[in-house]
Amino acid sequence: MTETADPTQSELDPAIEAESDVVTTDEKPSRLRAFWEEIKGLFLLLLAVLAFHSFIAKPFYIPSISMMPNLLVGDRLVVSKYPYGWSFVSPTIPNPAAIFRWLVLRQDEDALAFMMEEKKGRVWGELPERGDIVIFTPKGSSQDWIKRVIGLPGDTIALIDGQVILNGVPVQQEVQPRLVLPVDGNNDCSEIDFPSALGKEADGTLTCSLQIVRETLPNGVSYNTIDAKQIHHDNMAPLPIPAGYVFMMGDNRDNSSDSRFALEEGGLGGPVAWERIGGRAEIVTFSVDGSTSLNPATWFSSLRGGRAGTSLRPDKVAEKK
Repeated sequence: MTETADPTQSELDPAIEAESDVVTTDEKPSRLRAFWEEIKGLFLLLLAVLAFHSFIAKPFYIPSISMMPNLLVGDRLVVSKYPYGWSFVSPTIPNPAAIFRWLVLRQDEDALAFMMEEKKGRVWGELPERGDIVIFTPKGSSQDWIKRVIGLPGDTIALIDGQVILNGVPVQQEVQPRLVLPVDGNNDCSEIDFPSALGKEADGTLTCSLQIVRETLPNGVSYNTIDAKQIHHDNMAPLPIPAGYVFMMGDNRDNSSDSRFALEEGGLGGPVAWERIGGRAEIVTFSVDGSTSLNPATWFSSLRGGRAGTSLRPDKVAEKK
């Protein structure tokens, strides 16, 4: 009986090598496809984030004392982009060169995004209400500012000794108990900004005692302001607000460059076009006291208590007849 020999290893090698070659050849396009899918996924994620920033909501950081006592330096907010519709200031288009200079070269930049060409009107536009806190881009600037809307198109606004006069009627003011805030890295309570406000507790803790005046607009919106000293812009002749414009003021009436101030003084030069409004401030997400450093422990110790979740939609009392 003839014995059939099993195939030797050498006879199988060509088939094995051929199969190995096929696997190796197929792996290359698979890796390229996987890499492309990763890039495409990241690109789509970036587009989704930019679309969300442009049309739904975006974060905002408070850099100045102009909106105290309601907003403190170091507050982080959520700003909704849709309440007033959208305009040329709405889209967020990153500027890679500005981001590189700011992130890598540590240079100060006015803005990290491109500004679109100015155009009149808004898509599905709505006017803000009196008392809304809004972000906007002033003419000649690429930075977002934040102020409160006081006057609407068709109103006539004036000031007498710091009191707002809307359409010939003084806005209601009520003196409140003094507000005592702790002094920290983001609130130094300087004598220039807050005369005679700096104090010290029995335990040596420094505090800032602020004179508060509560203001109530004709639509019933009520909020606190700071008005502790006399400044030149406490008085302003009657000013008609034209169609398509709103009059902006900071809640810190002593330290806010707003619609009361000329452009040459660093102000807004009067009412602001509604196309320049980018959104409405909604809520404080968290707040830091200025002690944050590279040490991760300070990321938690620098958080201010009681600020997270603070609504920025103003209180509303019964509307005046």
